[in-house]
Amino acid sequence: MQGRSVFGGLQTAFALQAMRALVPSVPLRTLQTTFIAPVSGSMHARARILRQGKNVTHVEARIGDDASPQALVVGAFGAARSSAVSRTVVQPAVEVDPTKVVALPLGKRVENGPHFSSHFGVKWLRGRPPFTGDRTPNHVLEVAIDDDGAATEAHLVAIADYPPPVGLSYLEAAAPGSTLTWMLQLLVDDLTGILLSDFRLDLEMVAARDGYTSQSVTIYAPDGTAVALSHQSMLVFG
Repeated sequence: MQGRSVFGGLQTAFALQAMRALVPSVPLRTLQTTFIAPVSGSMHARARILRQGKNVTHVEARIGDDASPQALVVGAFGAARSSAVSRTVVQPAVEVDPTKVVALPLGKRVENGPHFSSHFGVKWLRGRPPFTGDRTPNHVLEVAIDDDGAATEAHLVAIADYPPPVGLSYLEAAAPGSTLTWMLQLLVDDLTGILLSDFRLDLEMVAARDGYTSQSVTIYAPDGTAVALSHQSMLVFG
């Protein structure tokens, strides 16, 4: 749980599973999620194909019913096509001061944080956790998820949504925060052999005003390969 609602990364991964029943083998390129209302108790997702083109299939999944939707997720699944355009995201070096690293092992929640955080192991290599009065707009996290086996795209979705709003770290006392909209772009379509530890997430709070923040994240696999780009519009109630 994340306050009154199920963790948004789990909602989106759950919706993706419903989409995969309709598009089982085409690579996922983007996911766009709007969180509409809290999800608690049972969670139900329905998916439908919006349009199936020659290369790209758009699929919609809804959590909740049409009268009371809780989350809306749209996925774009695209077959590979030949192109002369290619550019690889290079993982930048980060200077780490061991005396300032904050580590939260698996099973330990962020202080005053959501329950779901106990299922992740995380190290703040740059920046500090929420409610510490740290005003660094750029954070670097090392993240693991508590699950068996190798990474899947559902795991990647959950890992990408782990980071709390950077704006919460600016605060010195606990206050709620949540995601309004989220866009995730996958940069690879094969996660074979990638373990569920040592993912690196580079965060930037791009802008903040009137309680709304804009946050971008680049997600790197343990070998330094960039596997996803994330952008979220987030709320900070403090």
